[in-house]
Amino acid sequence: MKSFRFPLRPVAIVRANIELRAREALATALKAAAAAEERLALNRARAKDLEEIIFDGRRIRFRASDEAAFFQEYRRVCAAAMETERLVIAAQAEVRKRRDACVEANRQVKVVARLEEKARASHRTAWRYAEQQEIDEIAGFRAFRQREAL
Repeated sequence: MKSFRFPLRPVAIVRANIELRAREALATALKAAAAAEERLALNRARAKDLEEIIFDGRRIRFRASDEAAFFQEYRRVCAAAMETERLVIAAQAEVRKRRDACVEANRQVKVVARLEEKARASHRTAWRYAEQQEIDEIAGFRAFRQREAL
């Protein structure tokens, strides 16, 4: 009997490549989301530090020029934090999109793998049937020879 050959093997290879690219895109999106979240945490920490500086500065001695400079910096840091928060939200949406694409690509790979497994099982069954037919044929010839010899 011929060796097993799966006709959809090129499809399986293409889908595996698509899945690999989807995983790489997901990893890139996760890395970008983590970096954005880190920048957001840094911006929030900087804003909190400026809040404390402004609050502590009012207790000791009030200098209008220093307060105005700190307040301008505080507004700039808060605006940067808001922009970074928008980037974090966009990065998380991208991660969800990439994760969905990765799951779909994995599902497609599994579909072809199941088809290949079914085809292999069918091939094994046919091979065993053919082998049994050969054994039965050999046994029939032997039985015929033994009857003829008697």
